[in-house]
Amino acid sequence: MTEGDGGLPPLPAGLLPPGIRARYAPGINGLRVHVLEAGFETPGRPCVLLLHGFPELAYSWRKVMPALAQAGYHVLAPDQRGYGRTTPDPVSYDDDIAPYRMMNLVRDALGVVAAFGHRSVAAVVGHDFGAPVAAWCALIRPDVFRSVALLSAPFGGPPPLPFATMPPDVGGDAPAAAPVAAGVANADIHAALAVLPRPRVHYQWYYSTPGANADMWRCPQGVQAFLRAYYHVKSADWPGNDPQPLRAWTADELAKMPTYYVLDQGQTMAQACAPQMPSDEAVAANAWLPDAELRVYADEYRRTGFQGGLQWYRCGTSGRFVAEMQTWGGCRIDVPSTFIAGRSDWGMYQKPGELERMRRDGCTRFLGAHVVDGAGHWVQQEQPARVVELLLRFFGEAGVAAAD
Repeated sequence: MTEGDGGLPPLPAGLLPPGIRARYAPGINGLRVHVLEAGFETPGRPCVLLLHGFPELAYSWRKVMPALAQAGYHVLAPDQRGYGRTTPDPVSYDDDIAPYRMMNLVRDALGVVAAFGHRSVAAVVGHDFGAPVAAWCALIRPDVFRSVALLSAPFGGPPPLPFATMPPDVGGDAPAAAPVAAGVANADIHAALAVLPRPRVHYQWYYSTPGANADMWRCPQGVQAFLRAYYHVKSADWPGNDPQPLRAWTADELAKMPTYYVLDQGQTMAQACAPQMPSDEAVAANAWLPDAELRVYADEYRRTGFQGGLQWYRCGTSGRFVAEMQTWGGCRIDVPSTFIAGRSDWGMYQKPGELERMRRDGCTRFLGAHVVDGAGHWVQQEQPARVVELLLRFFGEAGVAAAD
């Protein structure tokens, strides 16, 4: 592990809470990964790996890391591929997206764990887009990832293999079924969204467009103001958040979500969030994300832009890697699992029925879902003490509690 090699140094200690240090782990699947670490003083501790989402950083875990370390864990939180100081230079839309596919992100996580001398981790915890990475870690390497906690984004299982698609005159008794080409269902939903009385565009497909990065990186209000509005509108602080389960993956149902999930047609994400910019008084009163902490995010994204994180969305919307993921079609997460979300977070409902699929089909040892009052999408930042409480309880129930 290194403190820096003459390039961009690790995040300065003065920006981190006591007990957290920043280091570089070189040679991780072609990356030099920037990692925040806590609980490093005592060797031999069980490891907890924390995986952030978009548009975030390892820094998003700063409020829970010291408490988890105090509970006896060695806590690691990397800037994931495409983010922060792991990818310090701007990523181009024209770059190959294959390195950002899910299986390679799991390989990144395995590399971080191994670099720090662990053959397994007590738990992998993922938030937002870090949640599916954590889920896939647990699904395909249960020997390494002994339990999994998903924050904000439930996991209903891997994509299924097409089944019983042979016509009856070729063999077997199965009825003929026409295979659905990848992307057809999504093409239909986008067409339906476009012809609503108020035409809309799903945010993940907007994020996959060539202009999305510049829309946020070069927006008129600047990166810090954009992030302030974006974090605010997805938090419990914005009174417009009243999430409810959606009945189906239809245009009318998706259009019930706020415009930061289903944008007005022709609108950028920066434009969608700008009208909800909190007042100066509200910003001054914000305890969970004061301006000094927001500035850490803004400084990183001003340097890198957002394309590194947007490549992850493109891997999903392109459909290029579905066949690879179907290798695990029908598999379930067999290690202990849990789900945590803020009460004001639409994230748990954005895929209709996904949380129920996680309970019923995705996990064989699901130990409960928890909704946290006073939190929106950024649950581990808005209500860190409650999240730590729920995680430590889960670790105990899962049999991965740290030794006293």
